[in-house]
Amino acid sequence: MEEWYHYPLLVIVGFAVGFINTVAGGGSLLSLPVLIFLGLPPSVANGTNRVAIVIQTALATAGFKSKGVSTAPFNIYLGISALIGAIIGAHIAVDIKGETFNKILAIIMILVVFIIIFKPKMKLAEMQERITGKYLWIGILAFFFFGIYGGFINAGLGFIIILFLHYFNQMTLVRANATKVAVVFIYTLSALTVFILNDKVIWKVGLIMAIGNATGAWVASRVSVDKGDGFIKSFLVIMVVVMSIKLWFFT
Repeated sequence: MEEWYHYPLLVIVGFAVGFINTVAGGGSLLSLPVLIFLGLPPSVANGTNRVAIVIQTALATAGFKSKGVSTAPFNIYLGISALIGAIIGAHIAVDIKGETFNKILAIIMILVVFIIIFKPKMKLAEMQERITGKYLWIGILAFFFFGIYGGFINAGLGFIIILFLHYFNQMTLVRANATKVAVVFIYTLSALTVFILNDKVIWKVGLIMAIGNATGAWVASRVSVDKGDGFIKSFLVIMVVVMSIKLWFFT
């Protein structure tokens, strides 16, 4: 992190990540490899990335709310459950060896590529939401396990959350996205705390990337989220394939 161009690169990457994360998910599949490529140890890249995610999701949540889209208190219940799980996941991430982390990340990236390519289309037609009773309690249980994964690495979790909220809770894509960013904000606070306490955060890098993340998230939350950008989708698929090969064979 000594070259001057690293910092504008972080802002540009952050904008793309913030936009992708808010529209759908998977942005950390871009930011984590970039941070590792710039020389951060994997666990430090993982922790530093959380700084940008916290700020990004806070702005995205505010952006959705400014457009009248909020799912409170449902999102808070899910967020608290995920927060507890994220503490467990973050502790696992702090203790794992860098080489093992890279190989796990490579596998996850390939799996998410298949999710991106083969996920079913989501319609925005009005549906009857199911966010009370057994659907609430099953959701709370599911998000505890989502939180464990989110605390561990977070990459690609947005797709899974959206699919769950859309098909299980019958939420429209817009409301699923609004719920997702609020939940991620809540559980990332606990994960970030664990990384901070274990000295796995480089604040300067995280805050610079957060400038881009926050801007991308705010823009994405205020525009149509009916369909993701096809160019971004194609670019993301190519990027994760290349970076997964790099992490698996050349670390």
